[in-house]
Amino acid sequence: MTERFLLTGALGCIGSWVAKNLVDEGLPPVILDIGGEPKRLKQLMSDADLAKITFVNGDVTDLATVEKTLDDHGITHIIHLAALQVPFCRANPTLGAQVNVVGTVNMFEASNKRKDRINKIVYASSVAVYDNVDSPTGAAIAHGLVGHPTSLYGVYKQANEGTARVYWHEQKFPSIGLRPYIVYGTGRDQGMTSAPTKAMFAAAVGAPYAIPFGGRADYHYADDVAKTFIKCARVPFAGAEIYNLRGSLVGMDEMIAAISAVAPQSTGQITHSANTLPFPDEYESAQLAALIGTLPYTPLNVAVEQTIARYRDLTARGVLAKDALLG
Repeated sequence: MTERFLLTGALGCIGSWVAKNLVDEGLPPVILDIGGEPKRLKQLMSDADLAKITFVNGDVTDLATVEKTLDDHGITHIIHLAALQVPFCRANPTLGAQVNVVGTVNMFEASNKRKDRINKIVYASSVAVYDNVDSPTGAAIAHGLVGHPTSLYGVYKQANEGTARVYWHEQKFPSIGLRPYIVYGTGRDQGMTSAPTKAMFAAAVGAPYAIPFGGRADYHYADDVAKTFIKCARVPFAGAEIYNLRGSLVGMDEMIAAISAVAPQSTGQITHSANTLPFPDEYESAQLAALIGTLPYTPLNVAVEQTIARYRDLTARGVLAKDALLG
């Protein structure tokens, strides 16, 4: 059976990178989204490649729309990324629950009815299901540890993990959830942890930037995350499991040093706060590697160099204004 991917949330950063990777493979996906300018996709691919993608204007909170999309396009693989991030869930909890929780239930319900064609869902969870209290000694978060989220976003993500377990327990419909921490790279321009990427943009255009947090964290290059989602979508699997990712575990000073190494003129212009994020910084990931093999990984210095180079090119060509990420 020919692979036909459906992406939700594909106008966001990770989704745009997933779409790019699939287009590069010659497998342009179907994108289900409520609309809007595909600005992040335009930062990653040419107009000709963008034209290969099928866009469906629809809302994941509408079950009938989800079902029709799956049938109209003969979908075989689903990567479900649609979600409102931390600040938006805080500002509008009801809408956050509708998109993040109801939307995910709809994806499972529609896919389970078509499990002769769709063998699982791969979806985005988050380390926001955890709090620092879950790692009081600073040890790595163990695979399978139950967390205690302190944001509505984290609560909604935890609810999605529970939904996945129930669909396996009651319906034997499989799923794989992935929990990234700080995703960075071209297209990461919103959400609480987008600041390191905005600092790379600032370095590319020669502007100062203050990152509003510091401390150590696990950084995942968006292209690596996208490739991981695609590998998970293809791997044979039975069950409902959630896996942690592993990227570059570094402190903020190391991140800023990597930026300055690529853009020496930014030395001293990129700063950070002493505040730290309310999440543990290290997570076990051997279980995911056992499932899909070696995890896609781009070294931090290479990923930062690629990101700054891309932003320099995008601003030089006028695709992005030189203050686009600095507001």
